[in-house]
Order: sequence, then structure tokens, then C-alpha cells
Amino acid sequence: MTTLTKIFNPTVGRKALMAMTGLFLCMFLIEHLYGNLMMLYNDGGEAFNKYTEDMTHNLLIRIVEYALFGGIIIHAVDGLFLTLANRKARPIGYAVNKGNENSTWFSRNMGLTGSVILFFLIIHLRTFFFAHRFLDAPESMYQSVVIAFKDWWYSAFYILSVLFLGMHLNHGAQSAFKSLGISNKQYAPIFKACGTGFALIMTIGFGMFPILFFFEILK
Repeated sequence: MTTLTKIFNPTVGRKALMAMTGLFLCMFLIEHLYGNLMMLYNDGGEAFNKYTEDMTHNLLIRIVEYALFGGIIIHAVDGLFLTLANRKARPIGYAVNKGNENSTWFSRNMGLTGSVILFFLIIHLRTFFFAHRFLDAPESMYQSVVIAFKDWWYSAFYILSVLFLGMHLNHGAQSAFKSLGISNKQYAPIFKACGTGFALIMTIGFGMFPILFFFEILK
């Protein structure tokens, strides 16, 4: 396939769009984890509450917020199209072969992990973002986190969703650079290691909070 054909190929274009929105969302995850780490301060949540309050009244952040929601929607819809296209193009004989001989488990189940993450996002935004932005929650954001993670089912659901996020990132972060034409055989091991490392950091970083609050390690 020539370079010109690749550019105008719908599937290649969708993969590039998926990669760009995915990397944008990865940047948000880094920022979000940075904010969450403020809950580790032994100040009763003062630093975290100030951080969330400043984010709410920052005009630039509010603009990025709309870009974030747009990125999530585009990433989800684009992922759906790619999943359906892959299933349509997949040979019948593929199913009888061992999956690992053709692709990794992560690449074959990006639609599944993405769907779980999307469902989690809806619950997560309803619990924190919409409750404080539109429903005028009486408690502070830090108190909302404490209350949510004291509920065993929400903590368990949160940890499960973070594990799915890690699986999604493990493949997505690696394939994003390949879709954008940045990675090659020489640098593929480096991108793979970076993708796995990023996935582990995000999984451990976000996954530790329900454990710390539920077992009252953080008070």
C-alpha cells in the first residue's frame, strides 16, 4: 500500500484518530493521578479540595474539559467502528486457531476493555463530577471520595475497572505510536516497555486509593 493510499484509507485514518485521542486521554490520566496524589497529604483533604476548586474556576481547564469529553466520545465511537470493521474483515478460520498465534489477548479484546472503562466513566462522573458541578453536593470533594470508597461494592468496582484500564493501556499505548507511524521494528521493544510501564503506573496509582480508604489506611 502506497503512502498516499494509506492516508486516504478509512481504516488507517480511524486508527490514527484513535491513537491521537488515546494519547490525549493518557495526558489527562497523568494530570488526574497527579491531583489524586494530593489526597496522600495528611491534611484532611485540604490540598485536594483546593486543587479541585482551582480546577473548577480555571477558564483554561474548563475549555480543556469540553475537549476531554469530546475526546472520550470520539475515542469510544471510533473504537466501535474499528471493532466492527475488524470482526467483519476477520477470516472464518481465525476462530479455530490459537489466538496468541495471530494477536495478543489485549489487542483482541480492546472493545471489551474499552466498554468496561466507558461504563465506569459514566458511574465515576455521576458520583463525583456531576454531583459537585450540577447537583450541589453538600460535602467537599475529599469527603465524597471517602464516602464512596467506604462502600465495598464501589471500591471493588473501581479496582476492577482500573485493572481493565491497565489492560486497555497496555496495548493501546503501544499501538498508538505504531498507528501514527512513529514506531518501527528497531524501537518497538522500547515503545512496548514504555506502554507496559505506563499501564502499570496508572493501574497501581489509581488502584491504591480504594484500598487505602476502604481499609482506613488513609484517615
